[in-house]
Amino acid sequence: MATGSKLVIVESPAKAKKIGGYLGKEYRVLASVGHIRDLAQPSQVPADKKAQFGKFGVDVNDGFTPYYIVGADKRKTVSELRSALKDADELFLATDEDREGEAIAWHLVQTLKPKVPVKRMVFHEITPEAIRASLEHTRQVDGNMVDAQETRRVLDRLYGYELSPVLWRKVGPGLSAGRVQSVATRLIVERERERMAFVRAPYWDVVATLQAPDALGALAGFEARLVSLDGHRVAGSKDFADDGRLTDAARRDGVARLDAAGADRLADELSDVTFTVASLETKPYRRRPLPPFTTSTLQQAAGNRLGMSSRQTMRAAQSLYENGYITYMRTDSVTLSHEAIAAARDSVEREFGRQYLSDGPRQYATKTAGAQEAHECIRPAGAHFRDPAQVASALPPDQLKLYTLIWQRTLASQMADATGSTATARFAAPSSQGEAVFQTSGTVIEFPGFLRVFGDHRDAKRDDDNALPPLTNGQELAATQVQADGHETQPPARYTEASLVKTLEAKEIGRPSTYASIISTIIDRGYVYERGRALIPSWLAFAVTKLLETKFPKLVDYQFTADMEHGLDLIAHGRETGKEWLTAFYFGTGKDAARDEQDVHEGLQQQVAQLGEIDARAINTIEIGDGINVRVGRYGPYLEDTAHLDAEGNPKRASVPDTVAPDELTVDKARELIASNAGGPRVLGTEPATGGTVEVRSGRFGPYVALVLPGQDGQDGEKPKMASLFKSMKPETLTLDDALKLLALPREVCRYEETDAKTGEMREVTVSANNGRYGPYLTKTGADGSTDTRSLGSEDEIFTVTEAQARDLFAQPKYGRRRGAAKPPLRELGQDPTSGKPVTIKEGFYGPYITDGETNRSLPKQYDPKTVSAEDAYRLLAEKRAAGPAKKRGRKAAAKGGAKSAKSAKSPAKKTAARKPSAAEAARTERRGKVRALADQGWANTRIAKELGTTAATVKKDLDYLAEHDHYDRPPVIPAR
Repeated sequence: MATGSKLVIVESPAKAKKIGGYLGKEYRVLASVGHIRDLAQPSQVPADKKAQFGKFGVDVNDGFTPYYIVGADKRKTVSELRSALKDADELFLATDEDREGEAIAWHLVQTLKPKVPVKRMVFHEITPEAIRASLEHTRQVDGNMVDAQETRRVLDRLYGYELSPVLWRKVGPGLSAGRVQSVATRLIVERERERMAFVRAPYWDVVATLQAPDALGALAGFEARLVSLDGHRVAGSKDFADDGRLTDAARRDGVARLDAAGADRLADELSDVTFTVASLETKPYRRRPLPPFTTSTLQQAAGNRLGMSSRQTMRAAQSLYENGYITYMRTDSVTLSHEAIAAARDSVEREFGRQYLSDGPRQYATKTAGAQEAHECIRPAGAHFRDPAQVASALPPDQLKLYTLIWQRTLASQMADATGSTATARFAAPSSQGEAVFQTSGTVIEFPGFLRVFGDHRDAKRDDDNALPPLTNGQELAATQVQADGHETQPPARYTEASLVKTLEAKEIGRPSTYASIISTIIDRGYVYERGRALIPSWLAFAVTKLLETKFPKLVDYQFTADMEHGLDLIAHGRETGKEWLTAFYFGTGKDAARDEQDVHEGLQQQVAQLGEIDARAINTIEIGDGINVRVGRYGPYLEDTAHLDAEGNPKRASVPDTVAPDELTVDKARELIASNAGGPRVLGTEPATGGTVEVRSGRFGPYVALVLPGQDGQDGEKPKMASLFKSMKPETLTLDDALKLLALPREVCRYEETDAKTGEMREVTVSANNGRYGPYLTKTGADGSTDTRSLGSEDEIFTVTEAQARDLFAQPKYGRRRGAAKPPLRELGQDPTSGKPVTIKEGFYGPYITDGETNRSLPKQYDPKTVSAEDAYRLLAEKRAAGPAKKRGRKAAAKGGAKSAKSAKSPAKKTAARKPSAAEAARTERRGKVRALADQGWANTRIAKELGTTAATVKKDLDYLAEHDHYDRPPVIPAR
């Protein structure tokens, strides 16, 4: 690489490569790869700074001074930048021109401490012309924008670090609260609450198929719908309230509400009557193009038209920008430069003809309150736009689709309006209930205008489905069919990513550039999951939102959150300082944090300090009705019926399936789950040897059988013997014989003598068959306690495997679980529209997954492998492709010792005595033996940890080690009762 005298630093390697190609040899372009330093975690603060910065990585008592560190993953980058800076006589900072880009530039200056002139380059597109222009119009780093961004960073740290511990204590470990993510989660929870409270209401109307001569004299059919009866408007969906009853306004208007029987009678009566044209009305139709894309509208359009998530959209847009295809993708502006307007109009005239151009250049004004940064809109880069066909071979499918959408929207903004006419006709028919009036309407597009670029216009002269034949007032028509049409009111639609982005922007919550990360965060945290494109809140989200609403109402208030954004805007424009603003927010020093009012309010610190006692049970309880509640427990949500108790006086319980959305969990559905899962044990009969009762039960880990001995009530801590059901067994059809076989496990298959491989002496071994965590298996146990295992092909083989078969299995080499024969796919879904390869659902080590042979995606828990649609599967694979390969974690020791190992390999090996295990290794080996012994008894990880005085995480690591090195197949965990 040629070393230049001018150093240019950008954020990403792709951007560096593109810009480097436009600059001369005297410029050297390097990437910082994002931020080179960040706020320290409390654990990263040095011991001598703990008192000052230890709680937040921020000194709240000294002007909210942050403590920044260069992370271990950034030290090499910083070293390379410093080395390059030594040979430079000028430093150009070419990071993005938004608050985060400005902050990256500031951190570079603070860390590199350049002794040469520093210039800030700004541009909105990566083209040769834009780069050259930015070199001629450099400026200094904007301190106000940096202050706003760093204030935002500190604000989010204070918010999260104060509130998250409250969630840990009262809801569950590992949860997080975020300034915008909590509000976004609240929006989704509130929508689900509306759906849960919604009462569906049936209503009916009548549809008539009428005929009239067309222009050529042939009869043309069209449909008309009943709109009024005896002078009263027929009730529609908008006339019903959420409780299923007519609204007050509808009752005042005296709307006519038809039921099924009344609609059928009216339809039969009107089948033989003559319909008369009562009125005709024709109005001109005009539709104007929308403004070019902003960050928010791009995410919405990509979600609605292309089915792309916000994260996919922004990732694709980032690549398009860095490779010079579009302008900067983080913007609130809809403004087009004069150069862009000329390029768009030239493209329209070239592609569609002059008649499709608007009368004059169109310029749009940004209407979003609080819009920041004076960028252009998102448009194709350059002074001449490349059409999608020109770039198709150079772009991946997702980027090409997004570029096409941006190209279309930009061209449309300079195109003529779509024009036509809208015709509305009313028809009267006599009935015994009074005059029935029907209505139909249709829009005829005479000139498609800007719709031409999207390819979704209609030529009304050929195929407009709603075009009406010529009609005249008083004309009589015959009906070929009249039938009743039933409807049901629908609850408010769930948010999709696109509609959530639209709502966040409308409420001025957060910034469009952050929406993709916000939505990704609430999904990754388990607060929200997707079903198709709908965002559904988990019960965990209900509990978190309930806690924040009851204890921190202001912090999840929509207006307050929007006001915080306004406050950050004031800082960015130099009208307020970050120190003053954070002081008001955190300490509550006499004025509102965002509004310039003298309203005394408590700051975040006071709110957390004065919380008092929080009833965790109440917070984690969501009422369903009739004494049934959903409880959010440590191991997930479960139902609790406080109105019906079991034999021991405890509420009946049942787990909530992951596939049941909150609004689908009605009282009837809850009772059904409780009856099937927790309606009490079903007695199968008596065990002959002991006289104990054999029961089939349902537990947190699935159905199981239990042997309750006479006089065993569980009060003395003695547990009944238990065994999990096989996957092929169902609790409702399980027989006593099947249960007794399960309770008799492990089954002794045989005993025989063999030669000990170590000593060469004969020894007796016992072979038993059992079912474990990883499926059915055989265990061979020697007299000295040593064990060896082999997997069986199916659970049925546990009861049928013979001594000869067992000997054959143990005579074969021992393979790891992952090297077995491939299982057939669970389902075949067809060809993927992107890769063209067959898509199947397979059963993997960690559960079902979708694959096209190249890309694998675990099936999210809300989907059932048997019912997930092919479209959802294709979308999930597309998201995985867009995300790219997961980063692999390498062992640091390997990197550090690589050179040493290579050197050692060249020298002759020295004979050394066998190393004696260290005390720590011996202790680990002893602990693993104890873990294995307790796991064999069916103990859960948490119970083992408590018994051995360690953690559940350590127990899991030990079990994973045993599974990997000893092929240990853990028996099923016996549920705690």
